[in-house]
Amino acid sequence: MLGHPTFFSTPIDYLKGVGPQKADILKKELQIFTYGQLLRHFPFRYIDKSKFHNIAQVIDETNYYQIKGKVTAMQLVGKSKAKRLVCDFTDGKNYTELVFFQNAQRIAQNMKIGMEYIIYSKPNFFNGILSFVHPDMELSIEDNTKPTLIFTPVYYTTDKLRQRYLDSKGIAKLTKQVINLLKQEYIEEFLPSYILEQKTIMPRFEAIKAIHFPENMEQAERAKHRWKLEELFWIQLHLGLSRTKRNKVLQGFIFEKIDNYFTDFYNNYIPFTLTNAQKKVMKEIRRDVLSGKQMNRLLQGDVGSGKTIVAVMTCLMAIDNGFQAAVMAPTEILAQQHFESFTSLLSSLNVKVKLLTGSHNLSQKKQLLMLLLDGEIDILIGTHALIEKNVVFKNLGIAIIDEQHRFGVAQRMQLWGKNNTPPHILVMTATPIPRTLAMTLWGDLDNSIIDELPPGRKPIITFHYYENKRIALFQFLKKEIQVGRQVYIVYPMIDESEKSDMKDLNEGYEAIIRDFPKDLYTVSVVHGRMKQRDKDFEMKRFKEGITQILLSTTVIEVGVNIPNASIMVIENAERFGLSQLHQLRGRVGRGAEQSYCILMTKYELGADARDRMQIMCQSNDGFVIAEADLRLRGPGNMQGKEQSGVNFLKIADLKTDGQIIIEARQIAQYILGKDADLSMPEHQQLKLKLEKKIKNNNWARIS
Repeated sequence: MLGHPTFFSTPIDYLKGVGPQKADILKKELQIFTYGQLLRHFPFRYIDKSKFHNIAQVIDETNYYQIKGKVTAMQLVGKSKAKRLVCDFTDGKNYTELVFFQNAQRIAQNMKIGMEYIIYSKPNFFNGILSFVHPDMELSIEDNTKPTLIFTPVYYTTDKLRQRYLDSKGIAKLTKQVINLLKQEYIEEFLPSYILEQKTIMPRFEAIKAIHFPENMEQAERAKHRWKLEELFWIQLHLGLSRTKRNKVLQGFIFEKIDNYFTDFYNNYIPFTLTNAQKKVMKEIRRDVLSGKQMNRLLQGDVGSGKTIVAVMTCLMAIDNGFQAAVMAPTEILAQQHFESFTSLLSSLNVKVKLLTGSHNLSQKKQLLMLLLDGEIDILIGTHALIEKNVVFKNLGIAIIDEQHRFGVAQRMQLWGKNNTPPHILVMTATPIPRTLAMTLWGDLDNSIIDELPPGRKPIITFHYYENKRIALFQFLKKEIQVGRQVYIVYPMIDESEKSDMKDLNEGYEAIIRDFPKDLYTVSVVHGRMKQRDKDFEMKRFKEGITQILLSTTVIEVGVNIPNASIMVIENAERFGLSQLHQLRGRVGRGAEQSYCILMTKYELGADARDRMQIMCQSNDGFVIAEADLRLRGPGNMQGKEQSGVNFLKIADLKTDGQIIIEARQIAQYILGKDADLSMPEHQQLKLKLEKKIKNNNWARIS
C-alpha cells in the first residue's frame, strides 16, 4: 500500500491495547487486518478544537459546539438494565444537560464532579430544553508540557466497535501508535520529483501523517489532495499507458477508399441533412480508420441525436474497403430496431444486412453462419449471439457496440477477438456519461459527442403529477388519441408485490381498460416475461397504429422508434433513476408533433426523489441530467461497481473531485509524453507499482 512490505503488512494484533477480541472486531467491521490498512482508514472530517463557545451561543442543532465547563451533579435514571446518566453541566453562567444512554454506569464511575471538562457535540433541543447526548468529553488539563491535538480526526466506526471502546477516539489512538512507529524510509515516493516540485504536491511521508493528525486545516486539505490525486493518478496512468501501447503495437485496417457505397448513400439516399455535430464525428472516425491504428472510439449522443446514421455510414466505409461490419445490441428489441433501420436506410443499395439473435432456430442459424463465413453478409446485426464461438466472419473490419455499458468487458473482448487483426471498435451510448466518469472509466477510448439534435425536433414537455391528477391525465390522453397520437404507459413491475406500493402493470391494465373501453380503444401489453414472438406481435401492432396505448415495463427503455407516439406516462417515477427516466422519455419526441412526458408519483416523496422530478421537468439535456444523476446517486449506482476504478477508490469521490481527476490525467499525460513506455530510470518505480496494481486490481479492459 505505502511501501515497506514488512511494516505495513504487520498484523493489527501487534498494537498495544489490541487484544484478540478487538483485532477480530476490527477485521469484521472495517476489514482492517494490518498496519497499512489502518493507515488507509482515513478520517472523514476534523474537529477544530481551537474554538470554544459558551452555552448561550448554542442555537443550531446541525452545528458542532466545543464548550469548557464543570459537571455539578449527576444521576442514574431508569430501570437497572436501561439506565441513563444525566449530568448537570455549567460554563459558569448557564446550565445544560449531558445525557449518556450507553455504558451509563461505567461513565458515572469515571465522572468527576467539580473537575473542568471540554465537551464537543451537536446539541439536542427537546421541549425547549438543551442537552448534549453522548458528547466527546475529556478533562481540561492546563499543562503546557503535554501536546494537544487542535485538529482532531474523526473516523468512521460502528456500534459494535464502540462497545469495545473503538469509537473515533479509540481508532485515533491506534493510528497514532502506527504513525509514531513509521519511518521515512518505509514510505516509497512513486511520483517523480519534477512532478512534486512543479505541482507543489505534498510528499507521501508528510501526507500520511498530515491526513491523520494535521497541524491546521490547510495541511489537512493538502494531505487529502495528495491521497485523492494518487488514487486517481494510477487509473489515469494505466489508461494512458494502455492507449499508448495500443497505438504503438496494434495495427488497424486502413479504410483507404471512400467509394461507391458511402458516396452513393451520402449523395443520393441519406434521408436528411447531417447536423454539424454528426459531420464532426464522421470526420473523427474517418481520421481514425485512415491512421493505420485500431480505432477505439466512444460515441456519446443523447436520445434522438442521430447515432444510427453515423453507425450506418461507418459500416459503409468498411464495405467500400472489402470488409464486413458487426453491430451488437443488448436486447432483441434493440437489435431488431437496428436491423429495420439499417435495412430501410440501405434498401436502394446492394448491401446485404442480416439479423442474428437467440430466437433463430438451428437451421436458420446454420445457413446464416455459412453466408457470413463466405463473405455473403456485409453487415451482421445481433445480440450476445454475435460473440458465440461458431459465429465466424470472413473479414470483420468494424465492430459497433450499442448501449455499451450493458455489456461486460469479457463480452466485448470476445467480439474484439473475431479477427487476428483486431477490427476497429465504435462503442455508442444514448446514456450521456458525466465527464469525470468518462475520463475515469473510459479514459482509454477516444471520445466523440453528438451534442446537437436534428432540426425540427420539439423539446419534450415534462410534467410531474400526483394521483389526484389521474382523471385529468386520462382526459388528456383521450384528447391526444382522438387526434391520432399514441401513448406509452410504463410500469416498474409486472405483478403486485406485498412489500411494495408500486403500481404494477397488471393492476394498471385493469385500470386502463375501465377508462379506455375495448370497443373504443385498443390496448397492448409488453413485458420481459413474454415470448419474443408475442412481444414482436404487440410492438408491430403499436408501430402500425392499430394499438393506441402500449402498457410496458422498461423493456422499451431503448431502441423503440415510433414517431407517432407523443406521450410517455411513467408510473411510480420516483422508483427510477434520472438516466433511466431520461431514456424512457426519449421514446417520444421523435416526430414533428409536440410530445409530453408525465411523471406519476405518490404524494410522500423523499428529498432525492423530489430533486429528480424537478430536474426532469426543467431539463431535456441528457448531459445535464447525467451530471445530476452522478451527484445524486454516485458512480457505483450509475455504472455498476464492477466497472474498473470505482470500487478501488478509498478517498477520492468521482462526484466531487472532478478537478483532481483532470489534474491526475494531465500529470499522467505529461509523464507519458516524456517517456511513453516508462523506461527512464526515474520512472522505474512507477512502472513496477503500476504493474502490481493492475495485477491486484484486475484492470482488464479493451485497450
